[in-house]
Amino acid sequence: MWREEWPQRLLTDRLFFAIFPDEATAARIAQLREALRLELGLRGKPLATERLHATLHHVGDYAGLPLDIVASAGDAASAVAMPPFTVAFDGAESFRGRPGHRPFVLRGEDGVAGLMMLQQRLALAMAKAGLGCPVRRYTPHVTLLYGDHLVADRRVDTVSWPVYAFVLVHSLLGRSRYNVLARFPLRAQA
Repeated sequence: MWREEWPQRLLTDRLFFAIFPDEATAARIAQLREALRLELGLRGKPLATERLHATLHHVGDYAGLPLDIVASAGDAASAVAMPPFTVAFDGAESFRGRPGHRPFVLRGEDGVAGLMMLQQRLALAMAKAGLGCPVRRYTPHVTLLYGDHLVADRRVDTVSWPVYAFVLVHSLLGRSRYNVLARFPLRAQA
């Protein structure tokens, strides 16, 4: 059994594409999270305000930072053309997860259409670059914390922000640290 677990311990680095809210919006999200946490009796570690984001596409987990993958992912992202849009989240709920570690997230309905379109275009560009296949199911969300129990879908005050760019993030696994490696401005197709 130890042989199956051994390779997982070598994975130290994660790459993913995401959008991040501006500082003021991130602070509003953190305030909403704290209010919901108290109201719902959720226990669990909240994500640091500067780490609040919506993931667009997971690139992969690696033992070290693979510069060739970083370059290929950057090339794929550079090919994505789309005008800026506004994203809006108006719901909160728990996703299934392991007991004591259930993601409690912001979700959206109509307000995430632009995010879904961006994710689809990025997934196609990634597939063209040989970096995985397009994600068939994408659920736009912002993880607020990992809670101890499930919370059913509920409406919350809408949190929105304009999206002018997306980023390639290098996550240091287990160290709660993100480094933005590249920024890709949204632009209409030429």
